[in-house]
Formats: sequence, C-alpha cells, structure tokens
Amino acid sequence: MNGDFTTEVLVVGSGIAGATAALELVRRGVQVTLVTRVQQPEESNTYYAQGGIIAYGDSNSADLLVTDIIKAGANYNNREAVEILATEGPGLVRRILIDTLKVPFDRRPNGNLSWIKEGAHSEDRILHVADHTGRAIEIALLQAIGKSKNVQVLTGHTAIDLITTSHHSIDIQERYARRACVGVYCYDRQSKSVKRILAKTVILATGGVGQLFLRTSNPVGARGDGLAMAYRAGGRVLNCEFVQFHPTTLHKPPSENFLISEAIRGAGGKLIDGNGEPFMHKYSPEWQDLAPRDITARGIHQEMLLHGATNMYLDVSVVGTPAEIRRRFPDIHAFCQQYKIDITCDPIPVVPAAHYFCGGIWVDTFGRTTIDNLFAIGEVACTGVHGANRIASSALLEGLVWGTRAANQISSVIDGLPEPSEREYPEWQYTGDQISDKALIQQDMKTIRQLMWNYVGLVRTTSRLERALEELNHLNTQIERFYRHRVVTDELIGLRNSALSALLITRAAHANRSSVGCHYRE
Repeated sequence: MNGDFTTEVLVVGSGIAGATAALELVRRGVQVTLVTRVQQPEESNTYYAQGGIIAYGDSNSADLLVTDIIKAGANYNNREAVEILATEGPGLVRRILIDTLKVPFDRRPNGNLSWIKEGAHSEDRILHVADHTGRAIEIALLQAIGKSKNVQVLTGHTAIDLITTSHHSIDIQERYARRACVGVYCYDRQSKSVKRILAKTVILATGGVGQLFLRTSNPVGARGDGLAMAYRAGGRVLNCEFVQFHPTTLHKPPSENFLISEAIRGAGGKLIDGNGEPFMHKYSPEWQDLAPRDITARGIHQEMLLHGATNMYLDVSVVGTPAEIRRRFPDIHAFCQQYKIDITCDPIPVVPAAHYFCGGIWVDTFGRTTIDNLFAIGEVACTGVHGANRIASSALLEGLVWGTRAANQISSVIDGLPEPSEREYPEWQYTGDQISDKALIQQDMKTIRQLMWNYVGLVRTTSRLERALEELNHLNTQIERFYRHRVVTDELIGLRNSALSALLITRAAHANRSSVGCHYRE
C-alpha cells in the first residue's frame, strides 16, 4: 500500500511522555517516527496543563514526597514506582527541562527558582511557568524535536489498531509464540488512507479519557484511544475505576470547562459558597482548601447538593493585589475576562470535571506492557504512581520520568530486535464501504458522555453502575458492528475506542465495591 513504511521506534502521541521518549531515543542514535492524530502536534493534555511540575531543591526530602504521594493515593500506590518518581524525577527536571531545553520556570527577584505548595503537598516543591507550565514545556520539547534529523513527525495520523504477531502474522506458528507488537495501522486524514507502519518497538503515549465524560478539562483527543487499542490486542489494564475529577473548572455557559489551576488554592485562594462562606474545613479539617483533589471535588459536589446550586466559587482576590494576580495567573485572568469575570475582585464560578486517568495499561518500571515490544507511558499507562488518586503536579513529572526510562530500556535492546518484514504482516484490510453518518457518531458520543457523567461520575452507586454496564455493553456491541461496515474516519475510530474505554472503566468501577480515592461509592 502506498505510504507503508518501517521505522525503528514508533511513538504514538506527542505530549510530554511521547516527546521526551522521542528526544531521549534520538540522543542515543535511534531512529524515531512520532505520529499524532492532530494537525498541530502541541495539541495535547500537556499543552493545557496550567499547574506545575514537582521538582525540589536541596532542602526538600524524597522520603517526604513519597509519603505525600502515597497519602494522596489512599495507599493504593505502587511504592517502587513512587520511589522512582521521587528520586529520579527532580534530576531529570534539572537536566532535561532546565539545563537542556531552557524552560523559563518562574524565578524570584534574586534569580532563584520559585517553589510553591499545592494540594496534598507538605512542602514547597512545585515549579511553574505562570499558569501555563505545560504549554511552555510542550513547546520547548517540540522545538527540540523539530531540530533533530532523526525524528519523523506525522501529524493528522490516527492510530487504529496495534499490529501484533498473534493477530496479524501470516506465519501460523507466530500464533503460538509470545505476543509481540510490530507496528500500528494509522489513518492518514489528509489522504484518507490507512498506512501500515511497522516498527521494532511501539510506544503508546496517547493520553487520557476525559472526553468520555460530559464535563472535562481535557482536549478533544482524550478519548481512550491507547487504552482501547492495547486491550483489543490482549494487553493487561489496571485501576480503570480511578478517574480523577479536577475540583475547579470554570462554570459559565456556554464556555468550555476551562481549568482553573490548583495553583490558585496553593497561593491562598479560597473555595466559598454563594454566600461567600468557606466550606472546605467541613470536609478536610487538616488540609482545608489544599485537600487532595478527590476530597475537594466531592466537597464542592456536596455543597452544590446542599444549596441546590449549579456551582460553587473560588475567591482569588485574597491571593494578592490585582497586579500580582494578573502577573501570576495571566491566562486564567484573560479567559475569565471574556465572560465578564474579573478574577482580581470577582469570585470564579467553578464545578468539578473529569481531569486525569489514574489507571490505564499495566506497565512495569520501564514502561513495558504485557505485550512484547509494546511500551506505554504517560497518562495512558498505569505505573501505580498515582494509586487511587493523583497528587497535584505529578503528571508532567511521571511523563518525563517514564519517557526517559522507556527510552533507556529500548535503546539498550533495539539493536538485537528483528526488523518486521512487510511480507509477514498484511496491509490494511478494508471491510466497509458505507460512509459514516456523522449525526449517528455524534449522538452515540453524546450518549456515552451522558452515561458516564450520570452513572460513573464523581459519586457512584451500585444501581447506577449496573445500569451503565447494561447500556454500555449493548452500545459497544452496536458500535463495533457499525464500525465494521463503514469507511474509516478519525471520528469513527474515536467512537469505537470511546465505547470500549467507557466499558472498561465501568466494569472496574462495578467490580471494586470499596470507596477508595477518586472511586467513591455511596
């Protein structure tokens, strides 16, 4: 098929995890192809991360960071992974982000880095670039990738399915060997064709699942693509019930659920009700407004029910002078002004929204999945770092750490891996010739989001989860049948993956009868 090719390493996703892995591999002389479904590669969860990244100086303690992460994660964490994050992460921030990429983190008047505290942290250990840390990191990473001659970047390419030895090899004997990943079928949105991209190793860095819910802080691509692809190929998934809801997104219809950074509460901002009264002391006497996200989100949810209100409020005016607030939170100030909210004096109307997937594809401490030669890093992966609830500003660090660890592992073995032959694996087989009805796809996506928000959302019950399981099982079967007879498009691929990912989350939530972390059952 025209457009088919082979590469040493194929990275799917261009956020901090995928971009870091690509850069570190290139630094070691490995050939990399990076594909992303969007036309602008910076469009990712990383780009929209307003909050900071954990990185501490000599006065901070790795042991105390481990304690904080595990406490926020409700003791559900993989301790080995947490210790790796706490001991390796800060050094990588220094080497890659500060010294190499020159990310312009905030500094104090004396030129020293400016450290702040955020929810569930016991020390000042978070670095920021105003209120657009993720954007600054993402741009720096992509600029470095753009200067490299050994990275091919393919935009507008949507991964459809993993190519594995057991599913796709023409050699029957391969069906009896250990399952291995040898590439990905990708839909090229420009040519409207499907490419067979073969690789010695594949890295999934496709992000999260926020778009499965009615309200989310995530961009449109966060629809569970990598999770669904790995599961269909036989990969193990873990902790899928743990979907973290960010406590504070802007509630000002018809605006999007714009994220209001946790850094505001870290700087002293207060959550208040419609009468201007603070309330977080009722839900977390110890942490109050700096409580872990699961507790804070449920506190807001409970107050909304108590008052019959559509939202609560975040008071930023207590943080400092108007000039200081505008300097520290320029993007939030500018966005809210579009809706006639002056955050220097007006409380911001906020509601919780789906934000971060703490579960995902099971991986070991190097990002290896249960499928040979398939790695998963970033939000799509479950390292166990986050346990049942993610501590603030740990996501970017996890992507940086596991992007580096995966690259280290791959570069150490890549020369010994066989190059998959195009003769052994079939071209994409077109099974459908009917054009998809976009109205049907949009309606099915709306149904999934409503189901997940109402039945598998912030507060779950047995009856809601049972209803969701029944409806999602039926919907997943119908969508899979629909998919088989239609011409492939990005929207259709996303619908198929969303339906399966929603079902995986709901199954896990139904199976876990305990309330723990961000999985809360009444």
